[in-house]
Amino acid sequence: MDQLSCSGKARCPAPFLSKTYDLLEEAGDAGEGRNGKKIVSWNANGDGFVVWCTSEFADILLPKYFKHNNFSSFIRQLNTYGFKKTTSKRWEFQHEKFRKGQRHLLAEISRKRCEPSVFPTFLRASGASSGRWEQSDRRLLLMEENESLRKENLELQTQIQQLKALEMKLLDCLSGCVGTATGAPSSSHCIIRRHSF
Repeated sequence: MDQLSCSGKARCPAPFLSKTYDLLEEAGDAGEGRNGKKIVSWNANGDGFVVWCTSEFADILLPKYFKHNNFSSFIRQLNTYGFKKTTSKRWEFQHEKFRKGQRHLLAEISRKRCEPSVFPTFLRASGASSGRWEQSDRRLLLMEENESLRKENLELQTQIQQLKALEMKLLDCLSGCVGTATGAPSSSHCIIRRHSF
């Protein structure tokens, strides 16, 4: 990886940028989603990339390259490095130094820095800035994040129900094994019951 080959005075690209580039190189050309369509790829000019399917990008690719599956967190990271969303019609992002086949340019990309005197103005002007997403894009992003959280919540509820059912089976088996002195089941009966779930 780039970070291992960086020496002394050579600047290394940020891990986020290297991982994003790797993601595009490895998954962009060959990576297809569950429905056979591309999930992410370089754009036609190679000067940006397009996330074609945000849900599969978050579910399949983000966990593979990053330690999360949150698409909005990925977008925020892109924004901190100065990437721009090029169109409101799709999730396409560009940066002048993020280009297909030019990995060496990654070291020239750095995080955006806000001077303290500019920061309050930046907060006030965020809605009017041309670099900011349109209101509908933000709403769409929030809706996707909300849907992702709903799915996660449903999965957790299912896990809780399964664990409660397992707990009941274990308690049933344990009470059957312990039993009372009269009519207590044999130990072989308990072993059979234990393996029934």
